[in-house]
Parts: sequence; structure tokens; C-alpha cells
Amino acid sequence: VRAQGDTYQVVADVSQFEPPDIVVTTSNCYVTIQAEKVAEDGTVCDTFTHKCQLPEDTDPLSVSCTLTETGTLVITVRRH
Repeated sequence: VRAQGDTYQVVADVSQFEPPDIVVTTSNCYVTIQAEKVAEDGTVCDTFTHKCQLPEDTDPLSVSCTLTETGTLVITVRRH
């Protein structure tokens, strides 16, 4: 988590996953990134999980995500 002006940002490389495979959730000042790639036969062939605690001065309702063309997931949270 890094401070960027009046926001915090969490950045993750999820380039090996397709957008529908990526799920971002927030709960109790934590942000969790989960991604799972499923092969054609139904087996899970790749997973990614990252959980980090957000600083106390964040607005939990302001979480937003952007996925860049290069596969970088940028999660932005406003600071109080």
C-alpha cells in the first residue's frame, strides 16, 4: 500500500489472468485480490491471492479498481 496524494494505491501484476478471473473484495479494512485460471478440462491451473490491510484513515466505500492493458491491477482508496 502506498500513499499517492489524497489516495492509497495497491498494485498487483495479474497479467496471466483474464478480467473475469479476477475478484477484488474489501472487508474490515482489508482488500483481497483473488484470481484463478481454469483449464478447458475444468482443473485449476494457476491461482493468485493477495491480502493487505488498508490504513485506518481510508474511506472503505471509495475503493475502485482499474486493470491496465498490460495486466496491472490498480486499486485506489481515498484517504480521509
